[in-house]
Amino acid sequence: MASRTAAASLSAVSSRLCSSRHATQQDKSSKSSTFRPDPSSTHDWIGPPHPLSNLRPIIYHIPENESELERRLRNLRQETEDWNHDFWTKQNVSFTKEKEAFIISQLKAKGLTLRDKDGRRRSLNSEEMAVFYKSFLDRNRKRHANYNKEWYRRNFTITLLMARVVFHSMWRTFTERRSKKEHGTPPT
Repeated sequence: MASRTAAASLSAVSSRLCSSRHATQQDKSSKSSTFRPDPSSTHDWIGPPHPLSNLRPIIYHIPENESELERRLRNLRQETEDWNHDFWTKQNVSFTKEKEAFIISQLKAKGLTLRDKDGRRRSLNSEEMAVFYKSFLDRNRKRHANYNKEWYRRNFTITLLMARVVFHSMWRTFTERRSKKEHGTPPT
């Protein structure tokens, strides 16, 4: 039963990767899009999923009066996005290549070619593919565990920085209002 669950979840990943089958090992495009929203934009922009990593690139809004703390937060978020993109691009390309090699080897062991006499691509059934999926997960267990540890570490740091940014913003608002009261300026 566990192998069927693994097969089902990895089958979903596999179907999303079909379009990247012919992609090269290295992603030649830049990590983030060259597109930039208008300077008047006040929001982050999120693009379509990348064909290899399946992650949506984000162009972070840069506020007009960005503080040093806000800049650190924005840069850490961008670095984390780039790191995540690199990991999943390599992982997905590796998965696709290894899956293709497995299918070819299994068909060859059965004395079959990749295509049938009508030119249609042959495939393996879910039980046969479950062997590959389990093997792939087992071989990459440590890599995924290290990824998860780093991902949690980065997101914890981002969350703390976000809390500091909110706290500083609230403190700035409080001190500005207090200063206006002390100087007799009506609050806005």
